[in-house]
Amino acid sequence: MARVPCLLALCLGLVSACSVASGSRKVQIDRPGLPLADATAEELDRFKQGDALFEATLRESDGLGPLYIRDACAACHAQDGRGPGVVTKVVARQADASLATKLLPLGPTVRPYLTAGAKVPLLAPSDPRLQTTARLPPAVFGRGYLEAVADKEIQRLSEQAARRTGSARGRLHRLASGAIGRFGIKARLATLHDFSADALNGDMGITSPSRPDEPAGPEALRDDRKPGVDFTEPQVELLRDYVRLLEIPQRKLPSQNGLARFEAAECGVCHVPALDTDTAYPIQALAGISAEIYTDLLLHDMGEALADGLREENAGPRDFRTAPLIGLRFLPSFLHDGRAKTVEQAILAHDMPDSEARDSARKFRALPEHERAELVKFVEAL
Repeated sequence: MARVPCLLALCLGLVSACSVASGSRKVQIDRPGLPLADATAEELDRFKQGDALFEATLRESDGLGPLYIRDACAACHAQDGRGPGVVTKVVARQADASLATKLLPLGPTVRPYLTAGAKVPLLAPSDPRLQTTARLPPAVFGRGYLEAVADKEIQRLSEQAARRTGSARGRLHRLASGAIGRFGIKARLATLHDFSADALNGDMGITSPSRPDEPAGPEALRDDRKPGVDFTEPQVELLRDYVRLLEIPQRKLPSQNGLARFEAAECGVCHVPALDTDTAYPIQALAGISAEIYTDLLLHDMGEALADGLREENAGPRDFRTAPLIGLRFLPSFLHDGRAKTVEQAILAHDMPDSEARDSARKFRALPEHERAELVKFVEAL
């Protein structure tokens, strides 16, 4: 379903059909891409403007390139979900940081498309010591809820995890800036402003005040057809606010049996059903509520089978932030590289001897077949 420029008018007409559920707001319309039910008129206006930027195909005159992966936010997040855009990373087959630095002096990200005078793309080197790995972009709906979670909640869960028995542990990702990371598959970004500016720069070569340099390329081109910074700070903030204001799609949960199976398999140890948000969060509709995001926002060691060979700040190749269980029925595949085509496949991929999630995955395996189906149906409905 393609979104149209007059989305605001459609949303305003739908607000009366929305309701508030026990401290956590979810639009009662079963599709992604709608704004928060309790957004103000000013926020809805910013949502409309940010939506237009999100959908826009960028060109040389906007600062696209010289190298890029996709030319629009929506090309990686169609209907605010994941895909069809995929980021290709190149990593050393052996965990050898010095080898990766030597073989990949321009970094691990493939940027295959050219514009603004570039003639040489940044592709994966042909070397048997290297391998490529895919990264699917995250869905963006409901991400304002993640940003709104109070730091003290994440700290509490990290402290709780350190005292836990069993295989599951978990730790918060403290970034070099001192902030707690919560966005990206390894929680390398702390805010939705960082997320927006980073995606503009890394995926499209769009510079902004916080990311003023073009990504490195084989021709060392330092600018494009739009000299200087490409996007202004207000433009980045519009994209940030658009993502902040995207609602969690309506959840039509099946019977309580599914929730009981979810609890029996201890899925909620890491996919924590709800976290409290900061009362000072700038979007009032998300301030001081219980956010039903089904994640602890912590890093977990998922074992060698899921490792992607990449290190990001203090997160290693086997470390991944717990994925929020939001709108899974709108996602084409699961796990960081999309290898799981069903929820059940994703759960079973957690069952490795060196994975923190092995205890929970084995509890899932031990359930009778009909109870496993009830758990899967519950997760699919989130």
